[in-house]
Amino acid sequence: MPIEYQKEGHVATFTINRPEKMNALSPDALAEWTEALIDFRDDKSLWVGIVTGAGEKAFCTGLDLSGSAPSSGGPPGGGGRPAMPTETLVRGLKIWKPLIAAINGYALGGGLEIAMACDIRVAADTAKMGLPEVTLGLMPGWGGTQRLPRLVPLSIGMEMALTGRRIDAHEALKIGLVHEVVPQAELMAVAKARAEKMCESAPLAVWGVKEAILRGYDMPLEEGLKLEPELGRNVHSSKDFAEGRKAFQEKRKPNYTGE
Repeated sequence: MPIEYQKEGHVATFTINRPEKMNALSPDALAEWTEALIDFRDDKSLWVGIVTGAGEKAFCTGLDLSGSAPSSGGPPGGGGRPAMPTETLVRGLKIWKPLIAAINGYALGGGLEIAMACDIRVAADTAKMGLPEVTLGLMPGWGGTQRLPRLVPLSIGMEMALTGRRIDAHEALKIGLVHEVVPQAELMAVAKARAEKMCESAPLAVWGVKEAILRGYDMPLEEGLKLEPELGRNVHSSKDFAEGRKAFQEKRKPNYTGE
């Protein structure tokens, strides 16, 4: 299977499993992954997701370009290939559950764009990242020109996108593109520990925080300040909110259920 979708407790792991293609996504694989992401979004027992690549060489190197030609206004496609989903993680698919990118190797082009569409990025110390599209006569098509300058200083994002320069994991940490750099052998353990840590909190509250941040990011402050209590009303009327208060009063660990 080009996409391995595993569920363990409240954590889902998505592994792009095409190591012979540097984990580049075919249109079929992208469609399969999107179906898995929708299942993750709708499964109330799953609270956090991890995205990674098979093997140690590549996280993802974007869309599989073999036998395809560029199509205007988006990432390469066409050439008789199956139609790609219109809504994916990088554009259109709204998932308020946290996603952690465990970057195990090359994250280039669409691969970096996938990592940037996640909320937390943990990188192996061997990882390399970049947007090389201009060197191939293309433009980034999965949000690279928009997300990179929002995650790193504008001048650095501009330089990376205009030149196609690759950076290593330590430079990515320095500029704020990733949150942590760890030895390759420890990558998944660290990603899973971060996921489990988030699972200790009330999931509805965590999801509400993510939604408030992302929806409010481009709003004027006054509109964002109105959005926050609107989302908070659902959280504060939940059973988990009552359980959190009760656990605090009783000085014990809360037992959250996502209700």
